[in-house]
Amino acid sequence: MKELSSAEIRQMFLDFFASKGHEIVPSKNLIPVDDPTLLWINSGVATLKKYFDGSVVPKNPRITNAQKAIRTNDIENVGKTARHHTLFEMMGNFSVGDYFKKEVIPWAWELLTSPEWYGLDKEKLYVTVYPRDKEAKTIWENDTDLPAGHVYEVEDNFWDIGEGPSGPDSEIFFDRGPAFQDLPDDDPEMYPGGENERYLEIWNIVFSQFNHLPGLTDNTQYPELPHKNIDTGMGLERLVSVFQNGRTNFDTDLFLPIIRATEKLTDKVYDTTQDSETNTSFKVIADHIRAVTFAIGDGALPSNEGRGYVIRRLIRRAVLHGRKLDIQGEFLSGLVPIVADIMASYYPEVKENTDKIQKIIAREEKRFNQTLTGGLALLRDVIAEAKANGEKRISGAAAFKLSDTYGFPLELTQEQAADANLDVDVVGYNQALQEQKERARAARSNDKSMGVQNAVLTDLHVPSEYVGWTQTEVKQATIAAIVGQDAQGIDALLDTATAGETVQVIFDQTPFYAEMGGQIADQGDVLFENEVIAQVVDVQRAPNGQHLHTVTVTKDFQVNDIVDLQVDMARHIAVSKNHTATHMLDQSLRLIIGGDVHQAGSLVEPDYLRFDFTNDGPVDATQLRAIEDLVNEKIAENLPISWVETDIETAQKMGAVAVFGEKYGETVRVVSIGDFNKEFDGGTHAKSTAELGLFKIVSESGIGAGIRRIEAVTGLVALQQYREESDTLKAIAANLKVQKPVESRVKVQQLQDDLRAAQRQNESLEAQLANQAASEVFNHVERVNDLTYITAQLDVSGMDGLRQVADNWKQDYPSDILVLAAEVSGKANLIVAVSPKGNQAGIKAGDLIKAIAPKIGGGGGGRPDMAQAGGKNPAGIADAFAAVNDFLSAK
Repeated sequence: MKELSSAEIRQMFLDFFASKGHEIVPSKNLIPVDDPTLLWINSGVATLKKYFDGSVVPKNPRITNAQKAIRTNDIENVGKTARHHTLFEMMGNFSVGDYFKKEVIPWAWELLTSPEWYGLDKEKLYVTVYPRDKEAKTIWENDTDLPAGHVYEVEDNFWDIGEGPSGPDSEIFFDRGPAFQDLPDDDPEMYPGGENERYLEIWNIVFSQFNHLPGLTDNTQYPELPHKNIDTGMGLERLVSVFQNGRTNFDTDLFLPIIRATEKLTDKVYDTTQDSETNTSFKVIADHIRAVTFAIGDGALPSNEGRGYVIRRLIRRAVLHGRKLDIQGEFLSGLVPIVADIMASYYPEVKENTDKIQKIIAREEKRFNQTLTGGLALLRDVIAEAKANGEKRISGAAAFKLSDTYGFPLELTQEQAADANLDVDVVGYNQALQEQKERARAARSNDKSMGVQNAVLTDLHVPSEYVGWTQTEVKQATIAAIVGQDAQGIDALLDTATAGETVQVIFDQTPFYAEMGGQIADQGDVLFENEVIAQVVDVQRAPNGQHLHTVTVTKDFQVNDIVDLQVDMARHIAVSKNHTATHMLDQSLRLIIGGDVHQAGSLVEPDYLRFDFTNDGPVDATQLRAIEDLVNEKIAENLPISWVETDIETAQKMGAVAVFGEKYGETVRVVSIGDFNKEFDGGTHAKSTAELGLFKIVSESGIGAGIRRIEAVTGLVALQQYREESDTLKAIAANLKVQKPVESRVKVQQLQDDLRAAQRQNESLEAQLANQAASEVFNHVERVNDLTYITAQLDVSGMDGLRQVADNWKQDYPSDILVLAAEVSGKANLIVAVSPKGNQAGIKAGDLIKAIAPKIGGGGGGRPDMAQAGGKNPAGIADAFAAVNDFLSAK
């Protein structure tokens, strides 16, 4: 077998399919663009959905890629099995309605066995096919030199994930030999395709040829797709383990350098010959540092929700496994350069961003190490409470809360519980975990998952030209196509559109902008002989690039009719101004804030604009004012706005900035705002900055981990907001009885000072009343066994008043235990204090408060010498006092 590195294996795959006319598509960002159904890019085909559902027709129907992906549904298995990973690479070749089985099967065989390519031993390769897919079986047997008897029919070889594209598949297996066999020869799973370690699946070829329609459950009834597709997936990590004879995927050049670097931090050793708990920890660290390195490099940041939660969880799991290896201090960030070196040949951006990634990981790791000790204390409280209640196990809900809120994996809770002779309700834990997964899945579920091809649009190639960059009205436009529904309600090309219908229309030329890049679509009228026959309510790009107009029909028209098109100019101008303002805001953010700020999305409406960008924290008021001032300065300079079309390389040399999430063709449009800003852009703009009139930031807020959002307005809308704020300030000034609105600030400060003085006086009076009350309360001492206690309900304003009395009690400890209560705003407050003598007798304030707090319908906790609680039932205060006697009597 050839000796190949992981980099060589990846490149050879791509080179092979490039030789077969495929376009090599670079690995996309792990954060999905315009696809809320996915938390992460989780497969090679995930970035190509738009081609397979027909919403976009690719320039080249033959595509190949090596795509990084993240999956965390089996995170608990990482390190414990041979092939589970969070981050992995999927290599694939794809046909969008081009070639099919007759081509792809011989190509797969050529890549795998040809001495020019992988050169694998043909005798060690086996394939599986779907029993009813006789065509695939015949091609494998007749069009390749696969050894006789190496084709297996397997009923599971049908790819079907619900409504949408589906079809049979063919899996390819490599025989790793008797040394890897983990089952006896007569075991029913001991065959290529069975659950065993000897025959390793290295490639899956899906023949996407059927349409799983709603209501159908039998795949023999699925109709065929209008365009048949090929979708293949070959896991790089698996294939590398074959070429490098790794016992697991971790025993390869993708992971071993990370593991060896980790070994230098501990006296423990990774064993490539057998499994162990120590090996598991090494594997988890190697896997997780790869995942977080790439995720952070692609713009995700640690947080308590969504992608950020995944990163935080991975970092914490890695840190905990570092502790199992007795690694001292922060260490994860030091492994990032190792990951960068391993992946540099195909992912040079990781090496370029190493410093940034290291800083983020180091900060998160340090934060977790600081909270880990406190978290262990919380876990000990849970254990103590369980034992105090006579329970033999920690509840699943408590274990899940420790995991979900404080970052404690289930296994750590189990270890600590076992030390206390307790176990953990794993069933309850898994139930809580599943409920969380279902909530997350429901939150991401919508209509943008893989759709069914619309053959009408994918096959529609009528030419259409967008002319809206230079004109907003077109005379003598031809109706090139009308798309609606036939009598059966199925999408179809129509000859006529009838008044009252809503249809989609393509014109041979159009001034209407199609929604793209955050800018909403134009609206307007379709006219015939100066009479409006339809209103354009939306414009989207059709799969083949034409502008597809959704129109409401007011008078019948037909294909090939000649019409006039008019854009709603008031709306168009307002959107164009706000689009220009978006570019100016983007540039100002980069200049004022600097650092790693870049665009993360935008929306341009007629009335306002919204701009999302990356930043670790809020933009302070001083910076916001500087940003706003800079935009307004450039508006006042009346900078000209121009654009040119050129190639990408020239555009980049011009200093043009690419927009987040956009894909560019060979020719790009560069919009320049004087010398202030240059960006790749296909939208509409003002002719000069002066047209904007005025720019005002309305709000700045966080919308996710490391993502901030600014909303702003321009022109008359901005002026109106300033007027409303001015009117509000004048009204406040009138109420404050000051002559000038600017004097309101001084007056408000004066009122705040007066209020604070009154509050201090009130607190002083309350303290005097508390002292007076204490002198009376401390005279009523009761005794239980050898302990004395005082209970009293006081008329104070809250917990602070109770604490004041408790502090007085500590001066000379007139009793061993003090229990005070107050009714405040219909709720009950309790405080318990215990003297040193009481503590020595085994009485803890936290235990006592937990015993009596249920009487007031609440709960609480605290230190051994002081604890407090709140509840909704002040009528239960007397019962709480009675429970004090019961608690002490039981001691």
